[in-house]
Amino acid sequence: MAHILIVEDEAAIADTLVYALQGEGFETTWVSLGQAALEHQRRQPADLLILDVGLPDISGFETCKQLRRFSEVPVIFLTARDAEIDRVVGLEIGADDYVIKPFSPREVSARVRAILKRVVPRQETPSPVFQVDNERFLISYRGQPLSLTRHEFRLLHSLLDQPERVFSREQLLDAVGVPSDAGYERSIDTHIKSLRAKLRQVAAEAEPIQTHRGLGYSYSPGHS
Repeated sequence: MAHILIVEDEAAIADTLVYALQGEGFETTWVSLGQAALEHQRRQPADLLILDVGLPDISGFETCKQLRRFSEVPVIFLTARDAEIDRVVGLEIGADDYVIKPFSPREVSARVRAILKRVVPRQETPSPVFQVDNERFLISYRGQPLSLTRHEFRLLHSLLDQPERVFSREQLLDAVGVPSDAGYERSIDTHIKSLRAKLRQVAAEAEPIQTHRGLGYSYSPGHS
């Protein structure tokens, strides 16, 4: 729920805005002075300000100038003035929009929604913990390329390919290209130990390769 700070000295106008915005699901706070708005924004930052230009202590323009020294919160100016110069000044000092009185409360709510939608940062898709480049036989862990032997690459690739699956030593031998009847089951333990050492060089606290006593090993994304 976005928090809107209304800075307006006329109670009737403020009440209209509070009613309209709360009806749209916004949380609102109303103050009547520019200095009170600045103090509120320092103490409890709102997501957007609706700022009247003609305030009794300092003007909305001056309030916005001081606000921009410590905050980039979106600002909609609210004023009875309709001169182009006032709109230009308001936008030049950091306003995001400008609404002329008398206004439609629904229009103000729509402008608030549009601005908030525009300024909310897009959530970036996180990079995968492991990245596999089959053409270069390269696996990166948390963005760091790993220096792996041929067997280590195939072993880790097999584990990553089926997260949470428990592989027996025999199955992992097959994955790295060594016949399971050749008597090299315990060599898998050596490769796992080496792999873990290389992974810990990147993230000492993580344990992506899990041991299952009597069964084998698995890759656990939740421990990466």
